[in-house]
Order: sequence, then structure tokens, then C-alpha cells
Amino acid sequence: MKSPRSISRRGYTLVELSLAMATGMVLAVMLLALVNQQIAFLRILNAQSFLTTEVPVINNYLTRVIGSAEGYRLYRSVEDLVAGDAPVFEDAPVVLLRFKEPDGTFRASVLSFEDPGSGRGLYYRMVNREGVLGSADWSLTTKPANVRFAVEQGILRARITGPNGEEIFYSGTQQL
Repeated sequence: MKSPRSISRRGYTLVELSLAMATGMVLAVMLLALVNQQIAFLRILNAQSFLTTEVPVINNYLTRVIGSAEGYRLYRSVEDLVAGDAPVFEDAPVVLLRFKEPDGTFRASVLSFEDPGSGRGLYYRMVNREGVLGSADWSLTTKPANVRFAVEQGILRARITGPNGEEIFYSGTQQL
């Protein structure tokens, strides 16, 4: 018969279990801190993504399109434009752009901040040769919370408000 001291132990002592649990808790706290840090980093990255990805594209497009327009008119809505209502000079979500063709004729297009059924955004519309406004074929961006055009001292200005309240101003061309 074996003595009680020579019997092999099975299981862990209370000290060993306490050390294992403490090590596990320290690892869990460290992991939680890393996860919280990553979440904070992603929030900052998401908040800046409009400024780093959308604004350069919008600026490039507005510079090229508005800069090549011969003239423009602002309207309170697409419906006002289609109805032939008088243009406005401030707080307008719609701008009608006129372009002179090489043969001397004019064509037009429309930039409008609206929801044509697929979500709010800055949409581009063509006006055909018969003067009929086309559908919102494509959106320049759907990220802004608001886009407003105004004429200030004869200069076309666009105020673009981002999803986090940031405001970007574009100053275009003088109306001819």
C-alpha cells in the first residue's frame, strides 16, 4: 500500500488556478484595450474619409465642368427649372450649366443636389438637343449632407457640407 504522499496528484492547486485566471484576465484586458484603440482609429479614419477621398474628386469635377461652362443659372429645385421658374442667386441646390459647342451651338447640363429615388447626392443630368432634361444618370457623390450653390459678386460658389459637418467651399467662374 502506498503512502498518501507517494500518491500522484491529479488536478491543480488553488494557487495554480488563481495564477492561470489572473494571466487570462490580464490578456483579456490587453486585448480589449487594443480593440478599443482600433475602433477609435476607425472612427477617426471614417470621419476623415470624406475629406481625403470624396473632396478631391468633387473638386476635380467642379473645376473642369464649371470652368468650361459659358454660363450658369441657379434654381431652387429641378421642378422649378423644368417649370421655367425664375432663377435665383443664393441657396440653390440646382445649377444649370451652358456650354458652347465648336459649331457655335449650345448644350446644357445640370448639377443638382437631390434624391431622384436612389438616395441623396450630387447628380449630373444632361439636357438633350430638344431642351428636355434627362434623368439623373449618375451621381458625382452621395456622401455630402448638403450642397448649395450661390452667386457672390458674380462668382459661382458651391458650399458642400460633409457627413460630419465639415464644409468645403468651391469658387468657380464669373458668369459671362
